[in-house]
Amino acid sequence: MALGRIQSAIVKTLVEMKLLEADASEKIMTLSHELTGNALDEILLKEHGLTEFRLLVAKSRVFGMNPVNVSRFHIDPGLLEKVPIEFCRDNNLLPLGMVGDFIVVAFANPFEINAVNEIQEKTGLRVVRLLAGSHELEQKLKKDSSNEKVQFGDVVDAIGAEFGDEHDVKAEDLEDEESGPIIQLANRIIEDAYKEGASDIHVEPGDKELLIRYRIDGVCQEKLHLPKKVAGAIVARFKIMSNLDIAERRLPQDGRIIFKQYTKKNIDIDLRVATSPLNHGEGVVMRILDKEKSTLPLPALGFSEENLLAYRKVIQQPYGMILHCGPTGSGKSMTLYSALNEINSPELVIRTAEDPIEYTLAGINQMQMSRQIGLTFASALRAFLRQDPDIVLVGEIRDKETANIAVEAALTGHLLLSTLHTNDAPGTVARLTDMGVEPFMISSSLLCVCAQRLMRRVCKKCRVAYDPEGRERDLIEAAIGWSGTIYKANPKGCPACNGLGYKGRVGIHELMQISDELIHAINAEKETAEIKRLAVKNGMKTLHQDSMLKVKDGLSTIEEALANVPPDL
Repeated sequence: MALGRIQSAIVKTLVEMKLLEADASEKIMTLSHELTGNALDEILLKEHGLTEFRLLVAKSRVFGMNPVNVSRFHIDPGLLEKVPIEFCRDNNLLPLGMVGDFIVVAFANPFEINAVNEIQEKTGLRVVRLLAGSHELEQKLKKDSSNEKVQFGDVVDAIGAEFGDEHDVKAEDLEDEESGPIIQLANRIIEDAYKEGASDIHVEPGDKELLIRYRIDGVCQEKLHLPKKVAGAIVARFKIMSNLDIAERRLPQDGRIIFKQYTKKNIDIDLRVATSPLNHGEGVVMRILDKEKSTLPLPALGFSEENLLAYRKVIQQPYGMILHCGPTGSGKSMTLYSALNEINSPELVIRTAEDPIEYTLAGINQMQMSRQIGLTFASALRAFLRQDPDIVLVGEIRDKETANIAVEAALTGHLLLSTLHTNDAPGTVARLTDMGVEPFMISSSLLCVCAQRLMRRVCKKCRVAYDPEGRERDLIEAAIGWSGTIYKANPKGCPACNGLGYKGRVGIHELMQISDELIHAINAEKETAEIKRLAVKNGMKTLHQDSMLKVKDGLSTIEEALANVPPDL
């Protein structure tokens, strides 16, 4: 059917349906051979007052297809596992449901044949075609699929039907990607956690149920309560994805999931997996490593202007040791990656020893540690020093051997960056001394120590302004000598922050730079309290002071500040 004939048939049908006047149809018919693409639709909708659905009904009569209003349908994640969202967008179609051996699909193009064949090959199901409005379908597909909530109801119901009270899990039952609800559930948990912005997924067996929790912005939140009888199967599935031994349930195991091997969706993430035997069965914790997420520039990490200038000056030094300290999950690695990205250039040779490699950095030579074969931070660092590096990053200083080699590297013309687990910057000196590093070696090699934490950002859309009183006002005035309007989280939250009152996180920093006074104090083996006093005297802002500056700037709340860092004594 030629384009002109199709347009004429649509116009005639509209007249027959009494949706278009005969005079108007004659005028349009004289133009039909000149109209291309969606031009006829535009004229009918804008100049003749037709609705999109009435036009769709007329088209459906011409093409012999049933019309459908896709705006009333929910995009089903289960169907999008069979027909990926990217394929739908490329072909302007949307799967609406399955009935027996048939899959119902809405098409904007009634002549689309290749996509029909591809869907039948992908799914093994016969396609039932419905006609949808082109604009309506585009609008539906324009919605970012990352904002679509992952639904669990259907797969949980399917699991309940499939699993009896006793279910012996076999590896072959969990290896076929299309085989059953457990595979779908495992994938949906990972997809949902990724879309929610979680950093970790906790799979925790209890006495009566299996609990799935996500850590989002540093706080764990319950997501799913599953029947206890599926615990063995879901843990086994995660272990298979991680290439771990599913028969070994008595010992902890570590592995890694490369998720793009198990999904057709455009989600390129890895997960660091750790299993452990618990009192009610095996538990799993998975750290999400987003390979598409690039490192943030240093100004985006929350450094105050003063600290940012000082830190940028330090990382430009030709040699010496820069240490970051803080608990697990305080943003140390991200800051180090951002620093390396800022100073990276073709003239420099940069080597890193990491466990694990969280982000791949272009132009930087990264090495993954493997304790099983004896590849430790100490052995990697020793090897690096024979490979002519300018800058060396060691993931963590954990023992005396690594500490001594790191100090020697800093003293022999290399810029060395690493992390350490201490509560604040001045405490790093005592920690290195406890590891057996001589005080004069510490004072000679150390450039600066950056202690840091991550505080939740108060939601900008729903935060509540108020003037602090009593102890709150006294705390802010004592810390930064300022008083004024600050913000607190809205207890009801809003859609932008999912009702939490907080969204995202910001870093707080305590930057201790080496000075002549500090060198003398370290060599004299002064107490940590004295080193801290001297550092503050030389201009160091403590973690508490920096947290109060973030409260003053409206980035966080005083409750969040005090929950992360106690007030200075």
